[in-house]
Amino acid sequence: MPENSASNLVAEPKSVPKIRAPKRPAGTLYRGNVGMWSWVLHRITGVALYFFLLVHILDTALVRVSPEAYNIVIESYKTPLMGIGEIVLVAAIGFHAINGLRIILIDFWAFGAKHHVTMFWVVVSIWLVLLIGFVPRHLMHVFGG
Repeated sequence: MPENSASNLVAEPKSVPKIRAPKRPAGTLYRGNVGMWSWVLHRITGVALYFFLLVHILDTALVRVSPEAYNIVIESYKTPLMGIGEIVLVAAIGFHAINGLRIILIDFWAFGAKHHVTMFWVVVSIWLVLLIGFVPRHLMHVFGG
C-alpha cells in the first residue's frame, strides 16, 4: 500500500485531557469560611443602611412639603412594630461599624490578615454586648416599661 493511502491519513484518536478544578490558593480569606460570611453580612448591612438613610432623608424632607403628612409619618414610627425595627436598625449599624474597623485592620495591618477569624469573633462579642445593653432598655421604652 502506498504511504499516503486513506487508511494511513486517519490518525488514532488522542486521549482527551481531563479538566481539573484549580487548586485552592493558600491564604485566601473569602472561601466559604468566616471571612466570606463576614463579607456577606457587611454588604447586607451596608445596603440596608443605605436604604434606611434614603427613607430617613425622604421622610425628614416631608416636613417642608406638608407638616401634617410629616406628623402622620412620625406617629406611625411610634408603633411596637417600628420599635422592633429600630432594634434591627441598631443591630445593623453596630455590626457594620465594628466589622468595618475589623476590615480596616485586615487591610492595613499584617497581623489582621493572619488573625481575621479571631477578630471576627471579637467583633461578634462586642456587638452582642452592645445589643444586650441596648435591647432591654429599648423594649421597656417601646412597650411602656
